[in-house]
Amino acid sequence: MFIDGAKNLNGSGIGAVLISPTGQHYPVSAKLRFLCSNNMAEYEACILGLRRAIDLDVKEMLIIGDSDLLIHQVRGEWATRNRKLLPYLECVHRLCKRFIKVEFKHVPRTQNEFVDALATLSSMIQHPDHNYIDPIRIRIYEQLAYCFHVQGEPNEKPWYNEI
Repeated sequence: MFIDGAKNLNGSGIGAVLISPTGQHYPVSAKLRFLCSNNMAEYEACILGLRRAIDLDVKEMLIIGDSDLLIHQVRGEWATRNRKLLPYLECVHRLCKRFIKVEFKHVPRTQNEFVDALATLSSMIQHPDHNYIDPIRIRIYEQLAYCFHVQGEPNEKPWYNEI
């Protein structure tokens, strides 16, 4: 599972993408409508992803993120000095107990781009009175937009057939 949080002038957003062993992607994201730091957003993303994994009945997790702080604190390698992060750390540890195996891995931001884009998009969306936005559907086009697809005639005769 890839996780990331984003904080910018537009607000804060979080994203997580669970990837099954078969390669199926399960993205989840949210806009945070409360004041938080970038580190809090990173923890929010982790918790969002862990809860989604629990809903999907996942048993083993590899959690990948670009936040040095989160990864090292959850592994117990760094102390948590910011008191605002302690409840987050406790929540992550509590959720991790629901899995048979959980590992945390740090990657550079360049290897976390998809979920970074998801978190950034979530932070930028302005929807003051709504709790949900319709899914964004991304199509894949194999041809240029100005090219027309040529199909055969329904009666099987070519267009140059005599009348």
